[in-house]
Amino acid sequence: MLGIWTETRCVSAQEASPEKSFAPTAPVELVKDGFQFTEGPAWGPDQTLYFTDIPANRIYKFKPKDNVLDIFIEPTGHSNGLMFDSKGQLLACQMDGQLVSIDPATKAVTVLSDKHNNIRFNACNDLVIDAVGGIYFTDPRYQSPEPYPQGTEAFYYRSADGSVTRLGQDLLAPNGIGLSPDGKTLYVVPSMQKQIMAYPIEGPGKIGAGRVLFELKQPEGEDNTGGDGMTVDVEGNLYITSALGVQVCNRDGKLLTIIQVPEVPANVTFGGDDFKTLYITARKGLYRCPMPVAGLVFGKSQP
Repeated sequence: MLGIWTETRCVSAQEASPEKSFAPTAPVELVKDGFQFTEGPAWGPDQTLYFTDIPANRIYKFKPKDNVLDIFIEPTGHSNGLMFDSKGQLLACQMDGQLVSIDPATKAVTVLSDKHNNIRFNACNDLVIDAVGGIYFTDPRYQSPEPYPQGTEAFYYRSADGSVTRLGQDLLAPNGIGLSPDGKTLYVVPSMQKQIMAYPIEGPGKIGAGRVLFELKQPEGEDNTGGDGMTVDVEGNLYITSALGVQVCNRDGKLLTIIQVPEVPANVTFGGDDFKTLYITARKGLYRCPMPVAGLVFGKSQP
């Protein structure tokens, strides 16, 4: 086992690739704390990290070069997952039941979708943007009215023309969601089962039968604990937040590294000048660590 030790914690690499290590190149660092529950990190075109504090009903922005933290917008409809699209608009999954776009300059909010079959969503959670401007997003149980407005937990696709298609409803609390670098595989992270799912993409918003890509390593004495958020690097490796930390697996489902964090992580994204800084939202804190590989930029065609 590889390890990077600090005074209070270890960042470990388990079953690491013999060709290359995917462990952080320096210890995990606390950036800011004092929040209620951080989520949804997204790196902006202004070289600023945006992230949510769900109970506080805020979106924050953090400027690394100045070490300045500001409130970007509030209230936010209890925004959770965030991602910038190719036009520089900030997309947000609002747990109050809708998918929105926020103009960073004016802070104007535009509703992209709030219903499926004329019924409000449960509590939109996380999203990923494909190369043609479509949005894959999850709609689990968390903070949903009871009974669930949709009658089920599911994940969806909103096409660039605004139409919404339900893609799957057979997972326990579908939460994190991501795409492979070639855009041919959709990944979904359930929060109440350990199996991470992969679906072949047959066309925008059209998927084939799912398969289990990877099973999350479990805390001692527990079983079937799921994940939360996720991101992907340029080599196609998945970074999945879990009770044990950020579990990194390759495209074949092999565990490469577990990045331990002082608090249980909720979500991750890459940022920085070279896109090699992994930002981690974890309960009351925002953390980061440098990585040896760059993150994938979603929402645009890959070379």
